[in-house]
Amino acid sequence: MKRIGIVAKRHDDFALKTACELSTWLQKKELHVFVTPQIANHSDAQSVPLVDMPKHVELMVVLGGDGTLLQTGRCFVGSGVPILGINLGRLGFLTDTPLSNMFDVMDEVLAGQFKVKKHFALQVDVIRDGSTLSSGLAMNDVVLQRNDHPRMIEFEMYARKQFVFRLRADGLVLATPAGSTAYALSAGGAIVHPEIEAISVVPICPHTVSNRPIILPSYDEIKLNLIDSPAPAALNLDGQVHSTLNLGDQVCIKRTGDITLVYLEHWHYFEVLRNKLGWAGQQS
Repeated sequence: MKRIGIVAKRHDDFALKTACELSTWLQKKELHVFVTPQIANHSDAQSVPLVDMPKHVELMVVLGGDGTLLQTGRCFVGSGVPILGINLGRLGFLTDTPLSNMFDVMDEVLAGQFKVKKHFALQVDVIRDGSTLSSGLAMNDVVLQRNDHPRMIEFEMYARKQFVFRLRADGLVLATPAGSTAYALSAGGAIVHPEIEAISVVPICPHTVSNRPIILPSYDEIKLNLIDSPAPAALNLDGQVHSTLNLGDQVCIKRTGDITLVYLEHWHYFEVLRNKLGWAGQQS
């Protein structure tokens, strides 16, 4: 790997300072470093917009929390470029490498001592009156929910062109395995191992308590129809991309390309769960 990209959490002075230190460290190793314009204002590395990074780099380093990695990951869907997350945030399921180990981990990765895991993304299209109103990508989850009004919304869900349910609830979470430890988990969904290619369907506070979370194959195409809402409802992708929905709008969700994340060779998923979720008990 000779071409390394760096992105840092926006509006965070510490993340910016860390990005500049990493850029300098990499340049001393005679590597070609590309940084986002925010970092370039404080560095002599080459400036490239985040959306164009996949065309320039062989490795992308994200300095921030899971939110920064999600924003970056959506730009790298289908590119095959590996992404390394350095955790400057709080919990950090995706940005798992601690800042204190950053330079040691970079040495290992540059020496090829790492493994990659692919996480699939979701393509989301909003259809209104037969036309596509908007399109987007989600790495973690797609959330249909009531917006700024207190009453439930009502919607229908279809999978494989088959009717699944009609539900009154605060909303619905459709999560990838990567997103199963995020909003879906808080709403009562299962933790799904990243090697299981599935979509979690998790109602948010359903009026009918018999509506339980279900797991669908990742290749199922899902459609949601907004049937009743006292005001425009909300559609959120990864908690970052927001749009409003009107009665009669349809949301179409299907699997699309992968995001490739970098992990060290000794990393394993269950250790992450134990550490991040504070599971009790020690190995005998």
